[in-house]
Amino acid sequence: MDYRQLRFARAMEFTIREINNSTDLLPGITLGYQIYDSCSDVQMAIKVALQCETGLDPVLNDTIFCSKSASAAVPAVLGDSASTPSVALARTLGVFGIPQVSHKSTCVCLSDKREYPTFLRTVPSDEHQAAAMAKMVKYFGWTWIGAVRSDTEYGNYGMAAFLKAAQEEGICVEYSEVYYRTDPRSKLERVANVIRKSTARVIVVFVHTGDLLLLLDELLREPSPPLQWIGSSWIINPEFLRYNICAGALGFGVPRSVIPGLREFLLDLSLAQVLKSPMLTEFWESSFGCSLKGSSKDVRECDGSEDIRALQNLYTDTSQLRITNLVYKATYAIARAIHGIICNKTQCDKTIKSSPWQVLNQLKRVNFTTKNGYQVNFDSNGDPAAVYELINWQFKKDGALDFVPVGSYDASKPRGQEFRMSSAISWMGGQTKMPVSVCSESCPPGTRKAVHKGRPICCYDCIPCAEGDISNITDSLYCLRCPPEFWPNTMQDSCLAKPVEFLSWDDTLAIILTVFSIIGAFMSVCVTAVFYKHRTSPIVRANNSELSFLLLFSLTLCFLCSLTFIGRPSEWSCMLRHTAFGITFVLCISCVLGKTIVVLMAFRATLPGSNVMKWFGPPQQRLSVFAFTLIQVIICVIWLKVSPPFPFKNLKYDKERIILECSLGSAIGFWAVLGYIGFLALLCFILAFLARKLPDNFNEAKFITFSMLIFCAVWITFIPAYVSSPGKFTVAVEIFAILASSFGLIICIFAPKCFIIVFRPEQNTKKYLMGKVPSKAL
Repeated sequence: MDYRQLRFARAMEFTIREINNSTDLLPGITLGYQIYDSCSDVQMAIKVALQCETGLDPVLNDTIFCSKSASAAVPAVLGDSASTPSVALARTLGVFGIPQVSHKSTCVCLSDKREYPTFLRTVPSDEHQAAAMAKMVKYFGWTWIGAVRSDTEYGNYGMAAFLKAAQEEGICVEYSEVYYRTDPRSKLERVANVIRKSTARVIVVFVHTGDLLLLLDELLREPSPPLQWIGSSWIINPEFLRYNICAGALGFGVPRSVIPGLREFLLDLSLAQVLKSPMLTEFWESSFGCSLKGSSKDVRECDGSEDIRALQNLYTDTSQLRITNLVYKATYAIARAIHGIICNKTQCDKTIKSSPWQVLNQLKRVNFTTKNGYQVNFDSNGDPAAVYELINWQFKKDGALDFVPVGSYDASKPRGQEFRMSSAISWMGGQTKMPVSVCSESCPPGTRKAVHKGRPICCYDCIPCAEGDISNITDSLYCLRCPPEFWPNTMQDSCLAKPVEFLSWDDTLAIILTVFSIIGAFMSVCVTAVFYKHRTSPIVRANNSELSFLLLFSLTLCFLCSLTFIGRPSEWSCMLRHTAFGITFVLCISCVLGKTIVVLMAFRATLPGSNVMKWFGPPQQRLSVFAFTLIQVIICVIWLKVSPPFPFKNLKYDKERIILECSLGSAIGFWAVLGYIGFLALLCFILAFLARKLPDNFNEAKFITFSMLIFCAVWITFIPAYVSSPGKFTVAVEIFAILASSFGLIICIFAPKCFIIVFRPEQNTKKYLMGKVPSKAL
């Protein structure tokens, strides 16, 4: 016998008695009732519906409140408990307009008012429960679940609502099995085997009590790995607490309540009352193992010594009044609807005949609070507000399972705030560690999901982000490209600003080049000092002292202009470094070229009848140097005017660094400047080469030839090195070329002279220079 269903029926009796004793609700009116047992069977439910419509063949008839109209015998029906019988009832009763208020039928389908216009309920629809379950599963991070349902309206509609909500939450279903208690055993065994072999550790179950009992018994025959059970309405059924394999189960149930006086009413049973009711007789005989009226020879006869208060079963247990309270609310709702028809503010008119349609219309408008403090009203679908407790099956100190509220769900709250946790949860098998149920582990930041073809979206591989891409959230579907001036960190979960590279003053290479630049400039100054001190000596006078001093000045500038290449490039430094380099080097080469021409012309001037030196005197030498330099100045001015060099962030050469460099602006301008320097250097080299064997003990043409050879070699080597060198090394190569060629000039041209002036003063004579004194090997 189902003791819970008996408790529901008795709760209705208690509520009607409370209403009949009330002076506020239906005063002077006695509310009657008929109790039928549908046995959770569709055919029986239809039969009961017809009996309600005709008023014939009652199973139990205490006090009948009915209308003797031709259309129906009762104004309203309370029930059924199960959804499938309720569907059958609603279809039949709806034809006659008889309102039906269920306390436990949760099928989503019953919210369809076009098909079930007279159906209402005090229990929330499974649509809300399914949404709450999906949010809970998502809350705990379970994305890989199994699903089992009864092959009934309750199971099919409930699971469909859950799967829809789960899909919206990104939850995947490994399997979805369906069965019914009347199916062949082989089907039940197959469902159990699917559960045992699955990789999902979480199982969502939308089943009726009888179906779940069969499934759990089958699983006990060959236990599966521990599962985290997520239950529907069965989660608050004490009958299942004996199954320890469900320890840690979670699910939503209607809130617990207290109904004052109900326990006393349930326990206030005498043998005389029991004998009047077939259901109470069955309950009494089943509970105490005795027979009333000696109806059975196999058991003892009940003698009246049986104590109902000593019983511990679902009938006497009022600690978990959940559905029972919904019966209480449904009964009051029907009474309120009838009250609204036949009563005014002061009294009731017993002569008013209320039709089922009138009761239905009043039911849709009821809005009141019960004596134990619960609000009762219905929305346009005939459903109440969805408020649940999150129930967790936890072990008590004595080792038995019990219901423990650990959270709540209120569908009326704003989106994202419906679900709330309030206390600790005991997980599957009584564990304290939350289980993990995923098809694939979460992809950490720095990776992205790559879904397996033909499998659910929850099954994927974690692919590292491509070079230059990041993902900064867990389970990212795609990677994001870092902005051009940023680059991923080693974990590829954030973009960091790329380091900016240029030849800075504190760089070791820059320090070395700066030292050599200063040394070169110092050498030029020292040579200038030596030449100035001995400016009247033959060796200084013989080598065109004016051009020598100008050459030393230009060499000093050449050494110093290399410093403009060091440091962060700016608009001014970019323009200065290239133009200063181009002009100072042309000035330098122009001086060397002038000295070379003077050497050649001086030899020709010694020939009889030659008058050529008058065309290459000091004024002409100055003019030639000025003219050669002016051409370079004009080239630089045009370059700066048309397309000058400018600071440029090179993002392409090195993907992990920003190379800050000076863009040439006009490449033609740069190569024109460099080409002009090369042209003068080549011309100087040719002229010096032709004059290298002219007589004199100190022929300057030989030294100019060596210096121009070094100069040309350096700059010819510089071009490919400049093009191929990365980042700051491009600048370093250019500085090296400037310093190397400058050192070549100062050493080849001035070192021999300074050696004679300082260390061989006896050779610093006019006779020696003219070759009239034999020279000694240096």
